[in-house]
Amino acid sequence: MSDQPLWKGIDVIAAVGGKADREDWTASGVSIDSRSVEKGELFVAIVGPVHDGHDFARAAYDKGAAALLLSQRPDDLPAEATVILVDDTLRALEDLGRAARARTKAQIVAVTGSVGKTGSKESLLHILSRQGKTHASIGSFNNHWGVPLSLSRMPEDTKFAIFELGMNHPGELGPLSRMVRPHVALITTIEAVHLEFFSDVEAIAHAKAEIFEGLTSSGSVILNGDNSYGGLLKSIAANAGITHILTFGEKSEADIRLTDFTLYPDYSDVAAKIASHEVFFRLGVPGRHWISNILGVLGAVSELGADIEKAADALSNLQSPKGRGARHMVPCFGGSYMVVDESYNASPASMRASLEVLHNLHPDGNGRRIAVLGDMLELGEKSADIHRSLKADVCAAGVDLLFTCGPNMAQLSKSMPSTIATHHEETSDRLINPLLEVIGAGDIILIKGSLGSKMRIPLDALLERRPVVMAGAEQRGR
Repeated sequence: MSDQPLWKGIDVIAAVGGKADREDWTASGVSIDSRSVEKGELFVAIVGPVHDGHDFARAAYDKGAAALLLSQRPDDLPAEATVILVDDTLRALEDLGRAARARTKAQIVAVTGSVGKTGSKESLLHILSRQGKTHASIGSFNNHWGVPLSLSRMPEDTKFAIFELGMNHPGELGPLSRMVRPHVALITTIEAVHLEFFSDVEAIAHAKAEIFEGLTSSGSVILNGDNSYGGLLKSIAANAGITHILTFGEKSEADIRLTDFTLYPDYSDVAAKIASHEVFFRLGVPGRHWISNILGVLGAVSELGADIEKAADALSNLQSPKGRGARHMVPCFGGSYMVVDESYNASPASMRASLEVLHNLHPDGNGRRIAVLGDMLELGEKSADIHRSLKADVCAAGVDLLFTCGPNMAQLSKSMPSTIATHHEETSDRLINPLLEVIGAGDIILIKGSLGSKMRIPLDALLERRPVVMAGAEQRGR
């Protein structure tokens, strides 16, 4: 591990074009949140739609921030505080991110796609960190402030770097890609996500293709050859002058090709061919969708010049990221039940994939498969129909009990056959007591929904096994 500071004051000031009284300081990190800023870090006061970071500059200083990047000096800030003044702090953060990108020799991959972005990014981090100093954006820092923040945190001596790029409107991805300037651009898949902001799924594909805008001159593009929009993306890349375009999938012409697999409840055994090189590996996370994601990941690993055999070996102990398939065993009377945490987000494609995983899990004893589903958001005027279309997937998954919340999931609940018991509430918090009344030993409970559906609320209650009293509701529980 390097003893060098992340940033020298003189370099920060030069990168952002700021004015400062002092430049003889160093920063061990970069933060935009006064609650989590650590001693020795640079604090950047971002002006957001709800909060103005300048209101928390004093709190960051009190916690030991090495310097404060501001557009104005708050009255309550002590005179001895080290301040860099700029006209626009978000633009300054972007400039700092560009400076971090310019000074490193790291091999960089950018990941986008309708689903599977974070899982692919975390898989790349898991693999590449075993082969050299690796930096990656944390959580889902994939937007107009998350990407420059992640860039600004990248140490100069990084060997590999992974950045997740997200969007929900046209024109968002291009500037992020030009900032990151990846050597490899990976698009996991194109699905019906954020339809509220697009005319159709093809428009989503065009927006995702903006990731090509920042690709280095000799860079590689990795595309899902099994996806119906793979051909379109390939044409867009070729028209942009990109010559190194690879595909992954099951088709015979795929450059990273799945040749065989076996699904198990807790893992999968996989065989794949990368060019002429065959790899066999155990994938430590279950689900057919994870296999597809990993093919793209291995393609990126290969294009970055990393060792494929070491990458394949590392996949046996890969784990699902928080909120994206992590499993929890919760003790209860007579044994325990399993909670599958898919609470972070949801789309039609990821909902179907999660239900397939539920189908492959086998309850113990008299246990049941229980699906707890919240609304999938930003699906536009066809949202009700899209939610109803999950009926076949719920039935195929062998779901015994279906709990739903939200106005769109109400449509799914109403469409279910009488053979599957259902319970619907308008909000996720009202599902807690009905759930706690019925779950028992051996049950497997899948919890999934868009972030705005707040499925974390019933998830936390099940993990803690505590009833919550709602207005007008009687407190119940075992």
